[in-house]
Amino acid sequence: MFGKRHLLAATLLASLSSVPVALAAQPVATDRYPTTRGSAVLQSHGETIDKMIADFVAKNRLPGITMAIVQAPYIPRSAGYGRINLDNDELASTRTMWNIGPITQAFTAVAVFQLQEQHKLDVHDPVSNYVADLPADWGKVTILQLLQHSSGIPDFRDNGFDVTKAYQPADLLNLVRDKKLLFETGTDARLSATNFILLGLVVEKASGMTYQDYVTRYQIEALGLTSTMFARDLPTRSFLDRPMPQPGVNQHVKFTSQVEYIDPVEPATGYREADGRMTPVGTDASAGLYAFGGIWSSAEDISKWDIALAGSVLVKDKADRELIYKPTTLANGKVVPAMAGWEFTHHPGFMEIKGSSPGFSSYLSRFTAAEELVCVTLLTNKEGVDMTGLAREIAEAYKAGLGPDVDPHIVVAQESKFGADETVARIKAQLAADKVPVFATFDHGANAKDAGLELRPTQVVVFGNPKVGTKIMQDNQAAGIDLPLRVLVWQDRLNRVWIGYPSFDRLAADYGLTDEKPLQAVAGYVEKLVRASANVYAY
Repeated sequence: MFGKRHLLAATLLASLSSVPVALAAQPVATDRYPTTRGSAVLQSHGETIDKMIADFVAKNRLPGITMAIVQAPYIPRSAGYGRINLDNDELASTRTMWNIGPITQAFTAVAVFQLQEQHKLDVHDPVSNYVADLPADWGKVTILQLLQHSSGIPDFRDNGFDVTKAYQPADLLNLVRDKKLLFETGTDARLSATNFILLGLVVEKASGMTYQDYVTRYQIEALGLTSTMFARDLPTRSFLDRPMPQPGVNQHVKFTSQVEYIDPVEPATGYREADGRMTPVGTDASAGLYAFGGIWSSAEDISKWDIALAGSVLVKDKADRELIYKPTTLANGKVVPAMAGWEFTHHPGFMEIKGSSPGFSSYLSRFTAAEELVCVTLLTNKEGVDMTGLAREIAEAYKAGLGPDVDPHIVVAQESKFGADETVARIKAQLAADKVPVFATFDHGANAKDAGLELRPTQVVVFGNPKVGTKIMQDNQAAGIDLPLRVLVWQDRLNRVWIGYPSFDRLAADYGLTDEKPLQAVAGYVEKLVRASANVYAY
């Protein structure tokens, strides 16, 4: 037996010696493009993306949500969770359409610059060149100032807008036609949906097409976005299967004989929560939002459209792209970290656009640096939901360093668009406006300097409402260790500025708090405070 083994080994060695060297000993390939992308393990702070979303859905009582992730030029993940209608067997899917609300502004901005590149308008033109019979103050406003939200024209949504009514663009303008400018044009920036109603009319005049037809031809059809359309398209281009209910029969029957109903393009039903009850919002509610919020799309389609923004597919001139996707510098020299609905933080190449529309909430972020190229789209059919924190944790799962370097179970954080001192000032100004007392401010950075040490800007603002805080301590007095409330503003090693506050879920668990109402009131207020302080636009 021993001899046979040696004979077998000799035979194998002989056969291997006849194999070409290139096959016998292949060198280890070296990456031409070093990358850390493509990991199958996607977690942030020990949680998978599915777990993050499941917890977020439960906490915020969402009917459904859909997510898509870009790692340009790929969309490695697109998924739906929950339901798009609470009364029917209709599930959130990759092709579900949601009203994308303020993300529509980004489509409108692209349309404007496409028309500029076609030499059909100039963004420095006054809007009165394209829209007739405007108030004298409006007529001096330029197209660029409308894009910047620096016109000072009031927002029609704050002046009698009723989501149950049908509006034409002229009707929306009439809601604020006799109102004074909120500030001198070009001196400040404030989100106003009226600006984008005017831009929609500019697109129509310059192109000779309806706004809807122009966007459909030059963006939706040009990119093959089959789950993107406007409210008036829904009856003829979506495929809801809602036969009369029959006992023991599945709602979905058409898919067995009609291809269009296999993985169908369906619109989600939007919901508004009041007093713990979810009320559906009709699809017509978005139609009146026109060039500010009238588009319906899937998260996957938004991701395809988003990839097209990365180069010259939609807007060809680099100078135009840089004007859209960089902070605004006003004529008076003031720099506003926002443009055309987009907002910019100190994270290099980061931009986000978000907000609510009747029955829906939407979020899109882009990390455009060459070493990142991550984009996150989140759409849900519940109004008034801020998905900023969830999106940053999802991005962190794809590439470490895209989110805050804190565990969200301990500290809830959102990146500010402003510097540390300005962020603190904004927090205090909002507290003063809300008549909430500030008990103390601790400047840890200054204290470190006094001690001969160095610390990046780090400040704590302590504030609270004794009426609410007392109710929490009546549940468990030990909770007073973590009261009154506080928010931390800090600048990290990448010069990003964050606002953070203790997790109220953890507070409740740590002290065994059972009275949910005061905790919900406190959590809701602090979330609102952080949103108002961290963002340029009020949502």
